[in-house]
Amino acid sequence: MPVLFEYGSIELDLSRHQAASLHKTGYVDVSPVDTGRWRITASSHVGSLVMGDLEILIRPKINPENLFLLLEPGLPRSAWRKEAFEYGSSSDLLPAVVSFFARSAETTLGRGLLRSYQRRDESLLALRGRMDVVRQFRQAGLVTPVACTYDDFTEDIPENQILKAAVRAASRVPRLRPEVRHRLMRQLIALESVTDTPVESSAVDALHWNRLNEHYRPTLRLARLILANLTLTDTPGSTSASSFMVDMNDLFQRFMTERLRRALRGRLDVISEPTVHLGHGRAIAMNPDLVFQAPGGPVRHVGDLKYKISSGARARSADYYQLLAYITALDLQTGTLIYCGSEHHRSVQIRHSDKKLVVQTIDLTTDPDQVEQQMADLAQSIIDRSSAVG
Repeated sequence: MPVLFEYGSIELDLSRHQAASLHKTGYVDVSPVDTGRWRITASSHVGSLVMGDLEILIRPKINPENLFLLLEPGLPRSAWRKEAFEYGSSSDLLPAVVSFFARSAETTLGRGLLRSYQRRDESLLALRGRMDVVRQFRQAGLVTPVACTYDDFTEDIPENQILKAAVRAASRVPRLRPEVRHRLMRQLIALESVTDTPVESSAVDALHWNRLNEHYRPTLRLARLILANLTLTDTPGSTSASSFMVDMNDLFQRFMTERLRRALRGRLDVISEPTVHLGHGRAIAMNPDLVFQAPGGPVRHVGDLKYKISSGARARSADYYQLLAYITALDLQTGTLIYCGSEHHRSVQIRHSDKKLVVQTIDLTTDPDQVEQQMADLAQSIIDRSSAVG
């Protein structure tokens, strides 16, 4: 099975149809080398890419343990150490992610199925809740059924529907260990009373979190990852093929946003991708990755996230221009470029102005404890720069 790293290349003997199919996915670039031989170049997507009987594994350049740290910020290291070791040994990301998800779901469901009130509009033989007068009049004088609107305290709610959809999708993944598959089957039984309904990964983003459903959040983040990135294909012989590709750019941005929100809670509000305007009259709209705002007050700082740093470990000029536009639009003196990399922190004072651009990095090739310390240092530096704003 061919294995390559993100942004790396490999040469393979492929048919023209296989090459075209791989290129069509958009995950890799495919270019001819010789007759029947093609160069496959990976992008920021990692995972397993399956096209017919061809499977290619693409690995991230970061520490495998840190990949699982990025997958679910907030769970203790012990929660994903087993899967990180499994992935480091096999290079196959999907079974490790499904195993991680299954154990997380088991912990969540171990506290019982979440229930909440849901509005129901139904026609019943007897009145329940209150009558829906408009619908009742549409029945042309019929007394029954009664058009009712009522609140039902039920487990058939979006949180459980999302979870069930992800569990069902995960249960169809090939090459799972028997204990993982059995765990998923037990979860489907526990969710039997929940409606099977098509679910988009964006449904997780639409949920409103509170103290009652907060314990579902880590598992549903993993469910979102599975629903967004898993492609299952039924093939002849009743077998399934599965592609699972994760965009490291998106994963890095989600991790950084969530972790900074947690670290800065009560000090600064972290706003993700707000729309700001560089010109008067709302001209030239832009969306910085992170804006840091005093609770109930003004914007104090702005940050831009970049997963892939350029060769030479230096920020690209275009990234500086972009950040300069952000701090100009927000009338700030400083902004921070946050890279995934190992370069030393640096800053650039802009000529003929009071504006300064700061570069800080998070090195994901180190161990998770060092990543945590880097995140704490980054959060503190943002607090310090925000406090310096007049």
